[in-house]
Amino acid sequence: MKISVIILNYNVRYFLEQCILSVESGLKYLDGEIIVIDNNSKDDSCEMVKQRFPHITLLQNKENVGFSKANNQAVAVAKGEYICILNPDTAVQENTFKKCIDYAETIDNIGALGVHLMDGTGNFLPESKRNIPTPKVSLLKLLGFEKKYYADHVSERGNGPIEVLVGAFMFIKRSVYDEVNGFDEDYFMYGEDIDLSYKINNAGYQNYYLGSVNVLHYKGESTAKDRVYFDRFYNAMLIFYKKHLSHNLFLSFSVNVAVAIAKVIQISRGNRKEIPAAKIEKAFVFTEDLNVYRKLSEKMEIELRNSSKSLFEDGSLKNCLFIFDVNYMPYSQIFSVMSKFKNRNNQFRICPPLSNFTVGSDKSDENGSVTVF
Repeated sequence: MKISVIILNYNVRYFLEQCILSVESGLKYLDGEIIVIDNNSKDDSCEMVKQRFPHITLLQNKENVGFSKANNQAVAVAKGEYICILNPDTAVQENTFKKCIDYAETIDNIGALGVHLMDGTGNFLPESKRNIPTPKVSLLKLLGFEKKYYADHVSERGNGPIEVLVGAFMFIKRSVYDEVNGFDEDYFMYGEDIDLSYKINNAGYQNYYLGSVNVLHYKGESTAKDRVYFDRFYNAMLIFYKKHLSHNLFLSFSVNVAVAIAKVIQISRGNRKEIPAAKIEKAFVFTEDLNVYRKLSEKMEIELRNSSKSLFEDGSLKNCLFIFDVNYMPYSQIFSVMSKFKNRNNQFRICPPLSNFTVGSDKSDENGSVTVF
């Protein structure tokens, strides 16, 4: 088998459903499998998988064992030559896995491969490509100076070697994953992707970034930005630093102090009152299914207009809600439209194929939006 796509789920039923549907499209002409591992979700995620996707492998944990351990469990039963670690709040283009395989097989010492990730507003997520967080870079990042944290030597749409990838999408040979012993289970959540990237580099492989492949990552959907989140995030950074980069007591003390200060700063930022978004003036749905259009129209408070792709010839569109039916527009086209019309107070929602719901997200640090119709 060529590839195993592993999706770790936790209470994101509708985003998981879209993710699986997009992955199935991406595996259409490949010898691959999908493995969903669930960390004791309390919604009906597992029931949905069993009913709609009885042909894929579902592993169910009786407790939330964290990101690292759960992914290692899934990799243990995977059959693919390549592994793709994928977040449930993502959607992939139809040629994503084919492009990753083709690119990986042109490089002899490739370690892990990352891609261009964008959020639900169409904006690039800079954590798609990062540098090793040395003591200096880590301290600057913790205090809000992020420039050297990201791998700016490779452009957003470029291809090339980088040091650190993000766990939302990590494409890697199974043999390399096994050689470095996979994810370090000392990390419950956050930091494990940095650790794995670092171990791969130290094993003599080179990680790469493939900016020509676009993947949608809603990012904030499965993460509540509360005190528990900040504790886990910054404690993970401490674990990584102590394991790999701590060389003297003064630096260790400095990082611990910086982490404590950064936690207070980030939590106080999270408590600030949000500025309300500008009002949506027009709403369009892109579908050939009149039933989808009718049901969405009944659900929406704003008048919904059925439109064709020719609308996007108007490059001045702003303050609009766009609802895409994947049966009418493939993910590759949807992602292009989102990128083109980002930062104009436009909002984007996607109706996955043969589904009765839409998903989207207007902020990368908050839960997304689900509308069932």
